[in-house]
Amino acid sequence: MSILDNINKIRNDLDGNRVMIVAVTKNANLDQIKQAYEAGLNQFAESRIQDANLKMNALAQSCGKYINWHFIGHVQTNKVKNIVGNFCLIHSVDSQYLLESISYVASQKNIIQEVLLQVKFDENKFGFRSDELLDKFESLYNLPNISIKGLMTMAPLVKNKNLWFDCFDGLRILKDKLIANYNINLKELSMGMSDDYLVAVSCGATIIRLGRAIFN
Repeated sequence: MSILDNINKIRNDLDGNRVMIVAVTKNANLDQIKQAYEAGLNQFAESRIQDANLKMNALAQSCGKYINWHFIGHVQTNKVKNIVGNFCLIHSVDSQYLLESISYVASQKNIIQEVLLQVKFDENKFGFRSDELLDKFESLYNLPNISIKGLMTMAPLVKNKNLWFDCFDGLRILKDKLIANYNINLKELSMGMSDDYLVAVSCGATIIRLGRAIFN
């Protein structure tokens, strides 16, 4: 199947659900990215700042100004200066220290950086625990020069739909609790990748991160 065929299949699978498709370009070349863009996608993501910079620069003349880039990889604190302000949304903010670093750099650049807080439902992953986030969310939300748009998670890397559902539904429940407890607006749930995105959508995903489903 072509990239266009893959994207049309995904759209058909979504069955009218208004979900943002973010194309993960980790293993995609420039021609493949252009094909996805020509098929109507304009949200793309990278997990490495070096690879993102190469692709952003290469696409700058042809379609770069029409593309929104997301950062989805683990953020090392020494790379924060290079990430803040260069991505429309950072999905993978996994600690208070990292969020404070982003807040500081955004303040220095005089911008508002939009972020998602990564939540872990597996002790082997990066991210906040649900109870930790419920306890300290107000102090995180009030940091200057950041805008927390929602939450992000990754399901266990096993082919078990019940475990996927528990993870994704757990993130939705956590978002609802935060909204109720703190009287705030959290819009986004970034969850679901190529194998499990339909389960994520059934649990309320607003953003899905797809690589192989698009580019293979």
